[in-house]
Amino acid sequence: MTTEKPGIDCITELALDLRWTWNHSTDGLWRELEPELWEATRNPWVILQTVSRDRLNHLLSEKRFRERLEALLTKQRDVEASSAWYQKTYPDSSLGAVAYFSMEFMLSEALPIYAGGLGNVAGDQLKTASDLGIPVIGLGLLYQQGYFRQEIDRTGAQIALFPFNDPFQLPISPLRDQNGDWLRVNVALPGHALWIRTWEAQVGRTKLYLLDTNDPANLAADRSIASELYAGGTELRLRQEMVLGIGGCRVLRALGMQPKVFHLNEGHSSLAVLERARGFMDDFQQSFPVALTATRAGNLFTTHTAVDAAESQYRIVHSPSSAPPTETY
Repeated sequence: MTTEKPGIDCITELALDLRWTWNHSTDGLWRELEPELWEATRNPWVILQTVSRDRLNHLLSEKRFRERLEALLTKQRDVEASSAWYQKTYPDSSLGAVAYFSMEFMLSEALPIYAGGLGNVAGDQLKTASDLGIPVIGLGLLYQQGYFRQEIDRTGAQIALFPFNDPFQLPISPLRDQNGDWLRVNVALPGHALWIRTWEAQVGRTKLYLLDTNDPANLAADRSIASELYAGGTELRLRQEMVLGIGGCRVLRALGMQPKVFHLNEGHSSLAVLERARGFMDDFQQSFPVALTATRAGNLFTTHTAVDAAESQYRIVHSPSSAPPTETY
């Protein structure tokens, strides 16, 4: 049972846990708060940000509503604290954590940081990891505009729109360090440092850390590095991949996390392999070849679209005499 009196903190906890993207036990609660907005958005966090304080306080003053809120929160906390398939099947596992890097995650339209299939795979894997209790930590980018929204004009032509994603209107929170400060890391760029802020999305039992370059300490051009998904030229894409791969590793280190497995969902985060080896060099005073050899066994790669063209490119880059694996290397 919850120990505190059900109130705004409790309903905020429910709204910020993205379990509602696949478990609909709380739907009725949000419908009662703002029925029309619920039907239009199906987004609890937007509802909580929009509902009048008078309306919210009135409902929280009703015993019926408080008991319903308490029961839902208690059940959710109990589920997330209980042993799931992984804990029951591998009670003595030393895995610790799997760091899952992806350029996009499709969890809900409430968090528009995805374009299509790759994000769908990544989002579903986080949700499944939560249900099964697999210790996965997601790492991605928080896009200021994300992928464009499509509209069709009267002539049938496509119009691409890029609405701004206000992070404080998204179901995420600033990630805080042990001192309560906003967790920020930096990556060296030619002549200056790029500062990266970190946000946290709660996905049931799992966490998703989103990296954001719109930090006031950055140069104006650098603040828009993570502005759009799959946009810009080669240099911008490289900088995005530096933020994801290198910045993501540094966020994990700043949190004191040492995942045994780094899962790269496509090659966008491949620089994480080099940053992981660099960290091993610093920790154990070893050469780069030794560090790369020691860490590579824990690096896992999956590709979303294994087509002939991709396989041909793999052969050219890696070895003309060996066929590429379809799942890992």
